[in-house]
Amino acid sequence: MQTVSIISVGKLKDAFFEMASNEYLKRLKSYAKVNIIEIKAGVLSENPKDSEINAVLEKEGEEIIKKIPPSAKVITLCIEGKLYSSEDLARLLGDTALSGISHIVFIIGGSYGLSEKVKSRSDIRLSMSKMTFPHRLARIMLLEQIYRGYKILGGEAYHK
Repeated sequence: MQTVSIISVGKLKDAFFEMASNEYLKRLKSYAKVNIIEIKAGVLSENPKDSEINAVLEKEGEEIIKKIPPSAKVITLCIEGKLYSSEDLARLLGDTALSGISHIVFIIGGSYGLSEKVKSRSDIRLSMSKMTFPHRLARIMLLEQIYRGYKILGGEAYHK
């Protein structure tokens, strides 16, 4: 069984996001072992300068990199990444397992994204859309797409 870790900057603070996350984690239990690893978001002033933002991104990045297993396939979610369809993501999950890599790590940044160090550590840069989403919603969307991917791989019906 594959292990999927989602490293995310920030916590789910709203009950409805927590409920959605728990629902998808429950659904995924029969397909993969899924871990959620939350990294504390850096604190910024109200109108941060670029240097302050970069310092926070670097600090968050150091914490993220510490959590990545050395042999894992790493996928960062970033706006400049490649757009994948649900079928593409399913193929990625399946091909990764067939290649002998048993651990996939998805990384979701905070409000200002991810440091270049984290992005350069990734094997794939994935974009969910050309639109920008709050990181809390991105986590739910990612969980849903991972679930959908496993359903597609299994040839199981799932709503469109």
